[in-house]
Amino acid sequence: MARIAVVEDEAPLRTDLVEYLSACGHEVGGCADGKELERLLDERAVDIIILDVNLPGEGGFSIAGRLRSHSEVGIIMLTARGLNVDRVVGLEVGADVYMVKPVELRELEAQVRTLARRMRAGSALASPNSQAIDPETDSRSGGLPTGLTEWIYDQLTWTLISPDGKSIKLTGNERVFVSLLVSRPGEPVSRDEIFRGLGKRGWDPADRSVDSMVRRLRAKGGEALGQELPIESVHSVGYAFAAPVGLR
Repeated sequence: MARIAVVEDEAPLRTDLVEYLSACGHEVGGCADGKELERLLDERAVDIIILDVNLPGEGGFSIAGRLRSHSEVGIIMLTARGLNVDRVVGLEVGADVYMVKPVELRELEAQVRTLARRMRAGSALASPNSQAIDPETDSRSGGLPTGLTEWIYDQLTWTLISPDGKSIKLTGNERVFVSLLVSRPGEPVSRDEIFRGLGKRGWDPADRSVDSMVRRLRAKGGEALGQELPIESVHSVGYAFAAPVGLR
């Protein structure tokens, strides 16, 4: 079950979405615009927001960008606009899923379940048996120089902490991506493995969503940490975390 907010100004569609998702076992609240969403978020915790692009007042893209700047909530965007550029904008402002109306309700609910699983995937490493990595003794240092001050990835709070103690919170997709990279620092993780970890069927050369996410993550890290994240692109392979890192 997921806790969901549906933000849709068309009342009949909003009612259909709320009733269907509720019947599927989710806890769902409906909102007509961004102001109603803010009131709902003040009253209850939400895991996933289903957000229409064309809303009165503040638009869906603006709301998504504002939410993503401080929250790890899952975002599914709905729109009547099927242009690829709109899909790219939606993903770049932080949407996890972008769907074009009319939406098949069963497909939407499947996306909700898939996104909820992806958001929980970052916590899979945080089992009672997980232990922190010591880059001086652990083989997962991947050939990186040992004895360096390390980065820390907090599996419980999905926070990446720099060697000087500054930190950033990761979104749902970001924490899945970072979890894959820090599981074997210094070694490249293939694009296909990253795509599958994010709930996709496999690498699609036409799908630039991972590259867009990495650009956003690097920019967020530079702003919050005052230094570049040690996430490097490995030509023809994928990405690697190019620094010693410990888990806690």
